Amino acid sequence: MTDYQIWLNGDYVLRSEAKIGMTDRGFRLGDVLFDTSRTYDGKVFRLREHLQRLYRSLKYVRIDPAMSIDDMERITLETVEANEELRRQENDDYMITQIVTRGEGGSVVNPSSPNVSIWIDPIAFDRYSPLYQEGAHAVVTKTRSYSSEQIDPKVKHYSRLNFVLADMEAADVDPNAFPLLLDMDGNLTESTGANFFIVTDGVLRTPGDSSILQGVSRMTVIDLAKQLNIPVAEEDLQPYDLYTADEAFLTSTPYSILPVGRVDNREVTDNIPGPVTNQLLAAWSELVGVDIVDQTAERARMHTG
Repeated sequence: MTDYQIWLNGDYVLRSEAKIGMTDRGFRLGDVLFDTSRTYDGKVFRLREHLQRLYRSLKYVRIDPAMSIDDMERITLETVEANEELRRQENDDYMITQIVTRGEGGSVVNPSSPNVSIWIDPIAFDRYSPLYQEGAHAVVTKTRSYSSEQIDPKVKHYSRLNFVLADMEAADVDPNAFPLLLDMDGNLTESTGANFFIVTDGVLRTPGDSSILQGVSRMTVIDLAKQLNIPVAEEDLQPYDLYTADEAFLTSTPYSILPVGRVDNREVTDNIPGPVTNQLLAAWSELVGVDIVDQTAERARMHTG
């Protein structure tokens, strides 16, 4: 794995050597927020939107990162620049994540200074590449999404043991499957780190944003759909809607759009990617100046070759 430099509390260190204290509240209590964007040919996609979401989350949980959003953006771009020569050598792209913990100490009343880091993580191109032709397998899990009565799903945080359990449930069915979680009323919400869409009779349908993370990738798809005159409906969806859909796909930072071919071992479609999914993939590729499917396949060959 390429050992990129990461930014940690004001210093650059190799990713393999980065450390924080064992008493950090993020480590001990999951008192930590984050947001993740990615590069396309070295350029960070929609960084400001990701940071705006991060800073809304920080305000919600009352963590002061001790820097403005403008400073966070500047340092993120400086971190990207610090790694650009190595990225070019590797002919790679990567995810870049801002992580903010409340700091060390046992009290929320008077914790120490926050730990702030900006991480570089590889993209699992080898996992995603075949799924653009085969389609991903999604599994509806018994593990539910957190209720908005507990914590608002718009907050992007690492306290996600339910995601871990959902991943394990999906893996029990298929080691490569992606989980889909329901809310307490039986409505579909999201996958682990991903939103999802279905297509029914030419209409692009997705859960409303009151019970899910407001994904930047999700909003990108909605924006592109409107530009392409594809009708969009944000509404409650049940497993029935997914089982009877014409197309389905996931959206997330590392892979943008990932077609779904099966749900709970039921075939959604054998036309992968479907026509609407393919139209949106092409529009996203044009937006970022990179053919997403071709790049993923090329990087997968490099990583496994």
